[in-house]
Amino acid sequence: MQVQVARIGKPHGIRGEVTVEVFTDAPEDRFVPGTVFSAEKHGELTISSARWNKDILLLGFDEVPDRNRAEELRGTRLFFDTEEVEESDDEGWYEHELVGLEARVGSQKVGTVSALTVMPVQDLLTITSNAGEEVLVPFVEQIVPEVDIEAGYLRLTPPDGLFEVNQESFEGNES
Repeated sequence: MQVQVARIGKPHGIRGEVTVEVFTDAPEDRFVPGTVFSAEKHGELTISSARWNKDILLLGFDEVPDRNRAEELRGTRLFFDTEEVEESDDEGWYEHELVGLEARVGSQKVGTVSALTVMPVQDLLTITSNAGEEVLVPFVEQIVPEVDIEAGYLRLTPPDGLFEVNQESFEGNES
């Protein structure tokens, strides 16, 4: 499956380098010279250089010799094939692996994973509850201690009230 890892921004300099918006948590491993990415509408691009300029990643590609060609790539999304990732990569999950999993508290189904939002500090799972409400759940080990992709579920240990707070029938403190 193709997973987006970056989006090309504006050109940087005259030698064909571009800025990129990074969508991976390990850019130093993903963006190394020789890596080939699938670039929407532009075929394949091979990284020739990667360097940081303050907090911005700059990439050069073998197929991009100058600023004019770099300008044509603005907005292009870069993808890689998840089947190329080593089997030993147990660091996390991709959104496409999580979406559709049954969310359980104990053995009770409380909803279904509908999205993963990657945030700077911690990621958030969007769970569509049995009542049809969206519940944002911090994707941390204390709250999501078990993810079983093959069995099709993840287990939650949510703080009290996390799922009830979004239900219309919840009234807070009842007197």
